[in-house]
Amino acid sequence: MRLPRNVSGADLTRALARLGYRVTRQTGSHLRLTATLGGQEHHLTVPNHDPIKVGTLNSILKDVAAHANLSRDELLDRVFS
Repeated sequence: MRLPRNVSGADLTRALARLGYRVTRQTGSHLRLTATLGGQEHHLTVPNHDPIKVGTLNSILKDVAAHANLSRDELLDRVFS
């Protein structure tokens, strides 16, 4: 599946909430998301920009997929469907 090109930080935060991520703090225009997956905490920093650059989005999704033991395509189906 191809990465969406018009995802904002707020959209990504809402999408990752489906996987159990929640905003734990904000510093400037960056959000810190935390989830407890498999008994371990996982932290992400998401820029609250509109839109998020494609490379940044790819890096964030790759990190989430690795922590959740999913392929990137499976993660995209869960998050953006």
